[in-house]
Amino acid sequence: MNLLLLFKKSLPNQSSGFCRHLLGILAITFYATGCSAATWNNPYSADQANSQTLFSSFSESPKHLDPVVSYSSNEWAILSQVYEPPLQYHYLKRPYTLEPLTLAKMPETTYFDAKGKEATEAHPAIAFTEYLFTLKPGIQFQPHPAFVKDNLGQFKYHHLDSDALSKIDMVRDFKQKSSRELIAADYVYALKRMALRQNHSPILDSMAQYIEGLTDFSERVSKAYQMELSVNDKSTQTHFFDLNKVEISGVQIIDKYHYKIRIKGVYPQFLYWLSMNFFAPIPWEADAFYKQPGLVEKNLTLDTSPVGTGPYQLVENNPNKRMRLLANPNYHQDSYPVDGLAKGADPSLLNDAGKQLPFIKEVIYSLEKESVPLWNKFLQGYYDASGVSSDSFDQAVSVSNSGSMSLTPEMQEKGIQFLNMIQPSIMYFGFNMADPVVGGYSEKQRKLRQALSIAINFEEYISIFLNGRGVIAQGPIPPGIFGYQEGQAGSNIVLFDWVDNRLHRKPIEIAKQLLTEAGYPNGRMPDGTPLTLHYDTAATGPDSQAMLSWYRKQFAKLGIELVIRATDYNRFQDKVRGAKVQMFSWGWNADYPDPENFLFLLYGGNATINTNGSGINSANYDNPEFNKLFLKMKTMSNSPERLAIIQKMTLLLQQDAPWVWGYHPKSLSLYHSWLHNVWPNPLANNTVKYRRIEVQERVLKQSAWNQPVIWPIIIVLFVVIGSIYPLRLAYRRRQKASIKTVAKNTKSEDI
Repeated sequence: MNLLLLFKKSLPNQSSGFCRHLLGILAITFYATGCSAATWNNPYSADQANSQTLFSSFSESPKHLDPVVSYSSNEWAILSQVYEPPLQYHYLKRPYTLEPLTLAKMPETTYFDAKGKEATEAHPAIAFTEYLFTLKPGIQFQPHPAFVKDNLGQFKYHHLDSDALSKIDMVRDFKQKSSRELIAADYVYALKRMALRQNHSPILDSMAQYIEGLTDFSERVSKAYQMELSVNDKSTQTHFFDLNKVEISGVQIIDKYHYKIRIKGVYPQFLYWLSMNFFAPIPWEADAFYKQPGLVEKNLTLDTSPVGTGPYQLVENNPNKRMRLLANPNYHQDSYPVDGLAKGADPSLLNDAGKQLPFIKEVIYSLEKESVPLWNKFLQGYYDASGVSSDSFDQAVSVSNSGSMSLTPEMQEKGIQFLNMIQPSIMYFGFNMADPVVGGYSEKQRKLRQALSIAINFEEYISIFLNGRGVIAQGPIPPGIFGYQEGQAGSNIVLFDWVDNRLHRKPIEIAKQLLTEAGYPNGRMPDGTPLTLHYDTAATGPDSQAMLSWYRKQFAKLGIELVIRATDYNRFQDKVRGAKVQMFSWGWNADYPDPENFLFLLYGGNATINTNGSGINSANYDNPEFNKLFLKMKTMSNSPERLAIIQKMTLLLQQDAPWVWGYHPKSLSLYHSWLHNVWPNPLANNTVKYRRIEVQERVLKQSAWNQPVIWPIIIVLFVVIGSIYPLRLAYRRRQKASIKTVAKNTKSEDI
């Protein structure tokens, strides 16, 4: 502070109020530099920065946090930390391997013939497959007011009056919270909620094909529920329907820790579904608790405030600003893997082998709609990990002539590390096959989609917007999934030619010829007006404008006008699921490592228009030949016969072109050296519990990277005050002269 005192002494005794104000600013500036530099611009509290708190971000607000309804990756990023289905993927193993999560062991499988007699897996006519689930005892739900009982054993908060509700804005406002043990009935209750049509579960129709009695149960309870709603004049949000009173014939509770699910025939992929949030347990008490009208009015529902047994509980849900998780104090015994390290993986991934999870005690997800602020905060150390946008790619990554990627010296100097892999995903441009212009199955309609598929040059898209981080898709199945074929054998001959041992997109002249044959020469309607098509998208931010302009140019190559209808992601989902779009872009991340998980996106039985909006076939593709092959292929084990069927299905899709096949993205994730146990596992969604933070290293680096630069402020203050002081002296001279003149005039008047 010596410099500040010296500066104060240099000011004249009669310094102005403005000068004193500037002096105050300077004092604050010097005080800030005396504080920890890490607090200079840190968006988090000192306690958070100095604890096992993970700082992350989200760009799209989650719409559904009810596990029966949610089926979007941005929602599962939160949801999968809160809920626990019976199975999970081993964090480290390759190929992807299922293991028990809340189960004491993997489900026991028994096969039966049509007469109910037990059979072997090799039996030629298996009618049913039965799975027996054995829960680990002692697993507790997170603390929640739904479980609290009074001295008489009645639920304390299930019938809240207006006075009690006036003091409640969020779940944590309740003074008391309690818990109870997870039991088999909680998993069965979740299945019953899935079956209730009014809950709009997107997988109900898929599961109804397999789980014995689910279709009948769904019809009965959905009809009964609707009748109760009519009689009581209530909505689905405010009327509790006790599903415990009705049973599913193919689902049986054996005892407290055991239950069975019987499915029709053989469906090996069913176990994969059991790692998904749809099969996570739901306590009936929470369902009843959240049906209170007063809570619904405050937007406190199972869709906004989940109740699970997972490693974290959601304590703050502000989708327009921040989502916050805290470690579940009731979390059960769950340890870091002790084996299964994939070939070539960093051996340090086993440094925490056998230790109790989770390591991180708090997770803060902040809303970041634009990539530049997110990237800058990552470089400042205020986010622990980050993706890499096109704007920051050159700053972060160097690409060799062979195409291999490495970090730039700037990133290496900061100790930043990265992971790079082709995702088991596809990003596609979809046509609504129910639309009279771009949909349909006539030869002309098919040629219109083929022409557009040639014109939309996704190789260019990958180069411009992804910096090469993608592999052109030839069909729906990504690399690493059975059915994907490389090279000429897997090429889409409708769109590409195989020349010089590589793919070449067909020239635009071919697309124009197809467009003419479709009845739109030079992109013109029969009356000579331009063909106008509509594209719905959730890309609304400033970062998206260049991409949307690019799409317009692709259509302009054919003389077609593209009208873009941009909206927020939640509204976009509603429009797609309501078949109220003509064209759209979307993507799919693998739920499980099987081709059925991608081909069912185009199965007619899953079309949104055939499932009241709950289906996952957003393009509404419904080709009888494809459907027949799909039903034959889906339950088969991987074999040459299954591959041959998949090849036929893929060829049909390439010719019908319900999608422009887009690309399989390459993920590039950067993370700071203080974040440990980072490993790419795109099929495992509950991975936060494995991460660990070296807190002291983070604090030190945040401090070093965010030293305040105040010398420009000091110079400006000196210049400003230095210029004001002469003006002040001149003003005082004029003031004195004015006083003398007034005095002289006053004397003359007195005389």
